[in-house]
Amino acid sequence: MINQPLTLLDVLLRIGAALLAGFILGLERESRGRAAGLRTYILVCCASAIAMIVALFFFTDASATIPNLGWRPDPNRMAQGILAGMGFLGAGTILRRGKLIHGLTTAAGLWFVTVIGIALGSGYLLLGGIGIFIALFTLRVLPLFEKHIPNDRYATLLLSVHMDSVTPDDYRREIESNDIRVIRAEIEYDLAQQQEMIRYEVHYKGKDAYIVSFPQTVLDRLSQHSGVLQLKWIQQGSGAGE
Repeated sequence: MINQPLTLLDVLLRIGAALLAGFILGLERESRGRAAGLRTYILVCCASAIAMIVALFFFTDASATIPNLGWRPDPNRMAQGILAGMGFLGAGTILRRGKLIHGLTTAAGLWFVTVIGIALGSGYLLLGGIGIFIALFTLRVLPLFEKHIPNDRYATLLLSVHMDSVTPDDYRREIESNDIRVIRAEIEYDLAQQQEMIRYEVHYKGKDAYIVSFPQTVLDRLSQHSGVLQLKWIQQGSGAGE
């Protein structure tokens, strides 16, 4: 395929396919309010395709002008350079907040649309079309199944209690009776106010739709203790996000 000179129709068809691929996948990300959306995906996919077309032009021009020379431009190196450069752009969409990591799916989507652009720019339109289908299936269909899969959740439970109330171990047993595991417990004493501030780092299994309702049962039971002055649940999530 790369030995044949590219016609204007070939170029327009490949760039048009890359534009369509970037539009389809970018629209999906844009509709979900992600950091990289419609314009980013279109630019990345089209840039990858154009870069590969330029690499193919270099190869065919070198083959025609210096056919007996042992060295020729290698389009594969262009593809490697595109993917390496894409890593910097993708890394910019990843954010870490405590134990939560946001943007992994967006970064992976940018890398994937880059590969699609390389395929389309190289003339493999069917392969690029399959890539679009895989991306849409992964981004749209798989989340419908994922929300039914229990996964690891982490949270912090803060309790402000009277010092003459039940012991921290009693509160811990109450928490763990709800299928929650206490990873770590820290206690601070306020002798002037005769209060204790107890910090529990907890882990449990939960589903996306279950994040709010499940911890609420714990809060309701603890709030019934007369010694509890204040409590707060800080949800930390499952450790990863889109």
